[in-house]
Amino acid sequence: MAESFGTEFTIVEVTSDDASEPTKQMWVALAKPNQALTLVLAAVPEGWTAEIVPATFTEKQRRLFEEVKLKPGEVYRLTPE
Repeated sequence: MAESFGTEFTIVEVTSDDASEPTKQMWVALAKPNQALTLVLAAVPEGWTAEIVPATFTEKQRRLFEEVKLKPGEVYRLTPE
């Protein structure tokens, strides 16, 4: 049986593999933390690293994330290009 993604938002910070000028991005995933890492890494260029950002969300922040209308297992980049 397939594992559920859950209903929690997880923040993930990714860093590019450019040693001279690394780029950092913040992403949100509607998934459990261990799944969120995999989902975000699949969305960024190969070689980038990712880590969970521990966060407790206020009700206002949760509503903002919900406005993005993510479905379980989807990710969204929070930082602009």
